[in-house]
Amino acid sequence: MKVKLFSLALLLAGVLGASAAKKVHTLGDSTMAPYEETATVTRGWGMYFGQFLTNGWTSINYAKGGRDSYGGYNELWQTAKKNVAAGDYVIISFAHNDEKNGGMDGYELKAYYESIGDQTAAAAVDLRGSIPSTTYKANLRKIAEEAQALGANPIFVGAVCRSYCSGGKIRRNGRHDLGDSYSILTANGPTTGNSLPADDHTMDYTYQMQQLAQEMNVPFIDLTSATAELYESYGDTKCHELLFDGEGSTHFNTTGALLVARTCAQMMQQQGILAEDITIPVDMSVTPTDGDFGQAYKGQSLQKEYTLSGFGLQPESGTVSITATEGIELSTDKQNWSSSLSVSYQASSLIQTFYAQVTLTENGTKEGKITISSGEKIIEIPVTATAVVLEGGTEVKAYWRLEKDDSYTLTGPATVIPESWTGMYVQRYSNPNANTTWPDWTGYEATRKTQRNLLTGDAWPADEIDDNPERYIQWGIKPAIGTTLSIDEISLFVCGCGGNGMCCHIYYSTDNFETRTTIFEMKKMPANNMQYVKEQPVIKLTEGQELLVRVYPWYNGAATGKTICLSDLTIHGMAQDATATAIQSVTPESQQTTQFFDLQGRQQNTYRSGVNIVRNSDGTTRKVIY
Repeated sequence: MKVKLFSLALLLAGVLGASAAKKVHTLGDSTMAPYEETATVTRGWGMYFGQFLTNGWTSINYAKGGRDSYGGYNELWQTAKKNVAAGDYVIISFAHNDEKNGGMDGYELKAYYESIGDQTAAAAVDLRGSIPSTTYKANLRKIAEEAQALGANPIFVGAVCRSYCSGGKIRRNGRHDLGDSYSILTANGPTTGNSLPADDHTMDYTYQMQQLAQEMNVPFIDLTSATAELYESYGDTKCHELLFDGEGSTHFNTTGALLVARTCAQMMQQQGILAEDITIPVDMSVTPTDGDFGQAYKGQSLQKEYTLSGFGLQPESGTVSITATEGIELSTDKQNWSSSLSVSYQASSLIQTFYAQVTLTENGTKEGKITISSGEKIIEIPVTATAVVLEGGTEVKAYWRLEKDDSYTLTGPATVIPESWTGMYVQRYSNPNANTTWPDWTGYEATRKTQRNLLTGDAWPADEIDDNPERYIQWGIKPAIGTTLSIDEISLFVCGCGGNGMCCHIYYSTDNFETRTTIFEMKKMPANNMQYVKEQPVIKLTEGQELLVRVYPWYNGAATGKTICLSDLTIHGMAQDATATAIQSVTPESQQTTQFFDLQGRQQNTYRSGVNIVRNSDGTTRKVIY
């Protein structure tokens, strides 16, 4: 028996047609979100949900870390609904970050402090957080109603549990019920440590979601209870060892994320939701099915993560062989690479992550194949990877030293987007510590000064485990008028100062963060130990597009006086002429254009002697000599 797996994009285009695409849109937080394979071991269950869809259905994952139901409606849904068509499904799953502020509403808490004139306390409020029985349900209702108005089918999915165990059972707060200890905003301010009997579900987010589902006649999937049962079946120690990412009791590794996605798909099928379009493999399968590694520059290597899984396999124990053609290397640990792997399984079950790597030694597209076999079962994955040549044009480099201010230098034709702060500010410019450690290759002294950044309000909250979407540092670049800009490097130094608990994610985006790519993740950074971040993306910006880079910091536990330090921000690329190739001569009498620019993209009032870039009234650009 031989199974060939083709690109999902080709399948849809060639068999169904773009207009016939059927989609499941997933909205959620970090437990569902997509993660870059090279940046972290954390995985969200939304990354694997699409593996269980068939008959032309695909899954689009909009989830992002740190989002509550407010962010779900105001950010994620606003992006998703542009792509939602009649007949689509919309999975809605929030609770983790709605629990901020002890179950109080973040916006109401800020308004209270503003009403009493305490601007410092107001500025420090985390706007995430909602009240289960009121604002949480209101946010969910808005997403569901707007999805229905588009002809789509909303599904409420209870948030996955946190593995908070006592006596082998998931505690109440692990199930998103804050009834044992919650906060209330009264006329005289917040009160903490309030409690409710076990049978009172006023502060139970999953219960309130279920009540809303019944009221709206919307399907409800109790993934909260299902994951509680899953965790309890493993036991606390094994659960953390086998299902989680090693950074606490919330975020999954590949195995955990895959099992949760499978569980959700099974529960949907059992409730008659997409029953004929969900497949739960009992044989060996691999995800993703796509062997397109994308593009990189000649000499670089591209990696792709695959998850091999099987349930109910026969025989009950056996070995799976994974081989690759010349130029493709395989590994289970990203340390030891070879052209073949052998993976064993027991008890008819298999979940194994492996990695494939292609090094681009020549220009053009490299092709090959990965073959997975066990007995008569054979899966083939065609592999392609393309080497991009970046040549011609004018070199562009934007550089922020961050030694005494946020000024930058720019070489070549481009427009810099200056550094800016949301929910943060620059505390000062100084050396982080007399014992600051820089990578040896830099030759930098321990006293080298950096930019020290602190959050508004100065106090890091106690309960943060991920991004706060309202707290970040940003900078970027865009093409000069009349050019395209190919970016081949984003780099910087980053570290935490004052303690070992600083954490951060660094992303870039070319669509104003509707989507984003992770280039760095580190939790509990060693204090005063500079980390070098370097990404070599293949990005081509056309006129009007922006490349934005953001650092999202948080701290592991309540703290004050802890800063995140940045240095040597760099964006590098090549600018190519995007105007008409011919340079035209003009006289003052022939001026019909509305905007004038020099070759660096700086706007002028009119033509100047020499070569000019002009933008016509129809938006096109050309070069003229005057």
